Amino acid sequence: MSQRALQLPPRGAYCELAELIGLRLLGSQLDLGRRKRALNQLTGPNKSSFRGRGIDFEEVRGYQAGDDIRSIDWRVTARTGSAHTKLFREERERPVLIAVDQRNSLFFGSRHCFKSVLAAHLASLLAWSALDKGDRVGALLFNGVEHREIRPRRSRRNVLAILSALADYNHRLPLQASASGGSFSDMLGHLRRVARPGSSIYLISDFHNATRDGASEHLYQLARHCEITALACHDPLELNLPRAGVYAVTDGEQTVQLSTGDRHLRREYTKRALTEAEQWSLELQRLGIPLLAFSTTRAPFPVLQNYYVAGKH
Repeated sequence: MSQRALQLPPRGAYCELAELIGLRLLGSQLDLGRRKRALNQLTGPNKSSFRGRGIDFEEVRGYQAGDDIRSIDWRVTARTGSAHTKLFREERERPVLIAVDQRNSLFFGSRHCFKSVLAAHLASLLAWSALDKGDRVGALLFNGVEHREIRPRRSRRNVLAILSALADYNHRLPLQASASGGSFSDMLGHLRRVARPGSSIYLISDFHNATRDGASEHLYQLARHCEITALACHDPLELNLPRAGVYAVTDGEQTVQLSTGDRHLRREYTKRALTEAEQWSLELQRLGIPLLAFSTTRAPFPVLQNYYVAGKH
């Protein structure tokens, strides 16, 4: 792939499976396990309480001097009358779980592509990168009506299954507004149920209404046991209205006329967008979760390169 092609953003209202598969070479040039300092600086002053690999329970044995008292098995200790401790076996690799939001709010774009397409390309790059480095890769796809869970496995077939399901979800957009009532909090609730302790979670969304409906509690519980990276998909029109004029806008079902000539409206629109983005950013900083920003105007690969050291081939 040429250098010029690497700098071009995705295009269109829908992603194509062949394009997602074709990102394999680019994905292999990223190493999710070798985070650059720039990414660590995005976590803010608070570090997430868990940053290790997953652990599996192995056995119980008698307590020995130097054992961590937090691992004492109190049930066995009470039953036997002598202190016993739990032993755990560290997993060789960290399962990678890619959560991709495909709700109606992502079916929007004013430049090269829709946010939903950008999210799909990001998920593909991450999936191929993780597989290339020998990690088990799984996914949770969510569109506000239903969700799809794909268990982490270390196989090309599993990544292809993820991308195929993602392309299917993408092509169903837009969903009828009356049927797409699932919130971002609902997505996190599903994620809590499927994510194993020690998983590396990549949360791809536009984070629409991310601070509502108890989403913060779900995120806090996930961050206690998993390493989370948030990838935000944005479009320039979400921050600033276009120049004064009358525009036709649609949600896929209805079309209305939007007048942008009112200066007060324009200021309030930008103010509200910045306030919501700041609230979400502060919430993630509180939990020690880095937030990476991606735009429909830019190719996602060079942005990921800024944070993940390229692998050597």
